[in-house]
Amino acid sequence: MRKFLIAALLLPVGAIAVLAQEPKNELAGTIGRTIISDQTTPDLSTPFNTVHFGHGTSFSINYGRRLRSYRWGDLSAEVPAIFNPDEDLNYGTNQIPKEYSSYFITPAARVTFIPNLAISPWLSFGGGIGIFHASSDLLYFGSNNGDRSKVTGAIEGGIGFKFRFEARDDWSGVPPLNIDTGRSRQHNYYVAAGVVYRF
Repeated sequence: MRKFLIAALLLPVGAIAVLAQEPKNELAGTIGRTIISDQTTPDLSTPFNTVHFGHGTSFSINYGRRLRSYRWGDLSAEVPAIFNPDEDLNYGTNQIPKEYSSYFITPAARVTFIPNLAISPWLSFGGGIGIFHASSDLLYFGSNNGDRSKVTGAIEGGIGFKFRFEARDDWSGVPPLNIDTGRSRQHNYYVAAGVVYRF
């Protein structure tokens, strides 16, 4: 009986010690696709006047740190950086660049629910910058003499799971396409999976 009582008293102490040693930092890497909706221009004189975006293979690096723990979940700060090195374009005339690259860095707050589960869901919201860099070549032939670089503000919203699946939307300005698409903002959806290291 005495051994049982000692074990019963030591069990909570051991659990508290394990919780106290739980890592607060994490470094994650994912790879996936950036998905952007096609944009139809108001120029009806142009045949096939819709800009089509490819689904560029993209990757992300993310550093996060747990700030507070609650009974229902954890509050963390994170810095997701998403890189899309090759977003192919298509259009009816030879006015636009053949491709562009984009980079989004958006510090955010993240809430993880039921953090003791291996697949704990989380929500993220933040903001930062997006950088677009257009190709030096036009779509079909010739050099791109238009503006090739653009820096824009970006608002980030994301969902995912702790083991590392994520879907994020960087709502930003539009890339330098040399034409007016009638839009000043666009959604850059990133869907990916990868690995996470906690320390």
